[in-house]
Amino acid sequence: MIEQTRERLGGFGVWISPVALLNAPIDQQREGFARIEALGYRSVWFGEPPAVAPVVGREVIAQLAVALASTERLVAASGIANISRRDAGTTHSAAATLAEAYPGRLVLGLGGKIGDRPLTGLRTYLDQMDAAAELSSVGVPYPRVLAALGPKAHALAAERTHGAHPFLQPVKHTESARQLLGPDRLLIPHQALLLETDADTARGQMRTMLALGQRDAETPYTRHYRRLGYTNADIAGERSDALIDDTFAWGTPKTITRRLHDHLDAGADHVLLHPLTDDFAEVVDQLAEIAPHLRG
Repeated sequence: MIEQTRERLGGFGVWISPVALLNAPIDQQREGFARIEALGYRSVWFGEPPAVAPVVGREVIAQLAVALASTERLVAASGIANISRRDAGTTHSAAATLAEAYPGRLVLGLGGKIGDRPLTGLRTYLDQMDAAAELSSVGVPYPRVLAALGPKAHALAAERTHGAHPFLQPVKHTESARQLLGPDRLLIPHQALLLETDADTARGQMRTMLALGQRDAETPYTRHYRRLGYTNADIAGERSDALIDDTFAWGTPKTITRRLHDHLDAGADHVLLHPLTDDFAEVVDQLAEIAPHLRG
């Protein structure tokens, strides 16, 4: 299953924010997904906030169904389906049904937190999904990947799933993740990007959009950036220019394309482009601007 999925995914796909999807009527989404497919992108991924999030996005499994029904070949994937939002049996049944309806075109990305020990909760959730699969005759098998940052998460991904889907990480993390996963698992990193050539403007927009200046608390991301070699000075406050530049891609389409290929050279199987805008039409327009450079 891994090799078939790797071949179907190809080099590049798309990650779209829950807010951009929430803002876009379904008819607009249908047209946008068809255009993304025509541009040559091989997948489209949708995030999902936790159950406690103040902004409730569209339900991710239903969103996958919209994308699959709107296209002919595009792979649709959850990046991620949050395990706090539905029980494991429901997640398996929904994913298996879509995998049967659209053979080879579904990837289920899982992540999020249940309880005080996130990896233990995720392992238990996978156990429950596997138990549901054994008891159910619904649907067909499908590839699963896990959101992963550190070594323990990558070990769980390699042990229990088909690979990992890291979010908001520099190229040096892709190299590390490939070593942790080994050669036989899928590695599908997310790359946030902004088509802006002025450094101050680009960095300012990134900090404003992601509210990085308000994230002084210790988080899995801050701990992980230290693991990658970044200092407290890089991580504190609004983050250093070096960390911003390593984590986000900005500039011309050609410059951004080089960053995407850096991930492939570091061991990624498939790289996801995430234009930093909550306007769905603008997302698709930016993807159209970058697409010729990817083909070149």
